[in-house]
Amino acid sequence: MALEKVVYTAHATATGGRDGVAKTDDGKLDVKLDPPKGMGGGGNGTNPEQLFAAGYAACFIGAMKFVANTQKIHLQEVSIDSSVDFGPLANGAKGFGIGVKMVVHVPGLEREQAEKLVHEAHEVCPYSNATRNNIDVDLSVA
Repeated sequence: MALEKVVYTAHATATGGRDGVAKTDDGKLDVKLDPPKGMGGGGNGTNPEQLFAAGYAACFIGAMKFVANTQKIHLQEVSIDSSVDFGPLANGAKGFGIGVKMVVHVPGLEREQAEKLVHEAHEVCPYSNATRNNIDVDLSVA
């Protein structure tokens, strides 16, 4: 999916893989990476799945605000409980994959309206567009 125009470019450098560090060029993000204990690590640092979960949730809230603004819907404090699963691919496929589950909390909206907003945000969210038809994304409204 090509961009019509680049409005922002993020720059980061990772060194050492899952046992290393990741830093942005502006120094605002500087994290020690460490696999979780369940994957043989010490669990003393952040892992890529946590970064993806946080980034996707934050981006999705931005997409919800965008859609709500176009429809003149006032949103209160939206929050998302985001989970990213990691594991070997199914059905004999080689490699590893991820799956995403996001539980969206939309106070002040009726459930039907909140579900419609989540669906429409999923159509415009950059993370959703990047992952569409590549990974399982399970969205629900709390």
